[in-house]
Amino acid sequence: MNSRLVRKCSAVLILLVVAGCGLFRFEQRAPWRDQAERECLSAGAVKINSYIEPAREVDGPGSCGMLKPFRISALAEGSVGLKSRALLACPMVSVLDQWLIGVVQPAARLYLGTELAEVNLGSYSCRNVNNQWSGNKSEHSYGNAVDVMSFKFEDGRTLTVERGWRGASADQNFLREVFVGGCRFFSTVLAPGSDMFHYNHLHMDLGRHAGGRQICKPVIKFEPRVTPAMVKAPMSMKVPPKRAIQEEEDNSGEFAEPSAPNGGSVKSTPLPPVQPQMMNQSPPTPPVSGVPAPNMLLPPVRPPRLGGLY
Repeated sequence: MNSRLVRKCSAVLILLVVAGCGLFRFEQRAPWRDQAERECLSAGAVKINSYIEPAREVDGPGSCGMLKPFRISALAEGSVGLKSRALLACPMVSVLDQWLIGVVQPAARLYLGTELAEVNLGSYSCRNVNNQWSGNKSEHSYGNAVDVMSFKFEDGRTLTVERGWRGASADQNFLREVFVGGCRFFSTVLAPGSDMFHYNHLHMDLGRHAGGRQICKPVIKFEPRVTPAMVKAPMSMKVPPKRAIQEEEDNSGEFAEPSAPNGGSVKSTPLPPVQPQMMNQSPPTPPVSGVPAPNMLLPPVRPPRLGGLY
């Protein structure tokens, strides 16, 4: 009697597992994601060098993955290193580079009197929104998002988002400048105060929201001071050593989250003044699909509900 019940339960469990795997296998990526990658690659928006290397295609599990991802150890012409190598799709590499050169570097000089040297961020990770057991896939699942935990500067100090957001005045101003400036480049920017999941990092992605809207939270009163004249070549052009790409990482389908935060001329698109309290805006049609144009101010529209794309 007991053995018969065990066999029946085992059979039901096997059927459920097989059915679940089948549903997971046939989960599809939205067509615009592959299109955005192809157009970015065709436009030559990302250049291969010693710190930006091509990686193998990531296909699954489920809809997770990228056609032609890049392994990144530094950006901004090699002057800004990454604490852990990132795996990102072409559109995200291009826009992240523009944000670092056009906003973060000049903000470091303006508020902290030093140069940006390193960023601690998380990149590709096949998971649901906010690491929940169920729900929509996060933009991290497509190499289309980063979580910035901390910034390290040439003078040796490290500024974490968690401590600095409500820390000293200069630290607060720097973080608010890079947050508000990020809203010119990314379709979603979430900082401490946006919700319970983003108390210790900046989340930025290029996801597409209903009606072409933009999400930039929390709404803050802050007057940006970074201007196009502040964008110049970094004082140091340190290029990190080339690291070999490990095949087992390429095939794993999962990559490490950011580590603990304790532990020549640059051509740039002119950046107009940013209006404070930017939120839920309709971005202009980008020249490359999936890559927002940073030189356009966007009119406010009716705020959407945050459904979780992060």
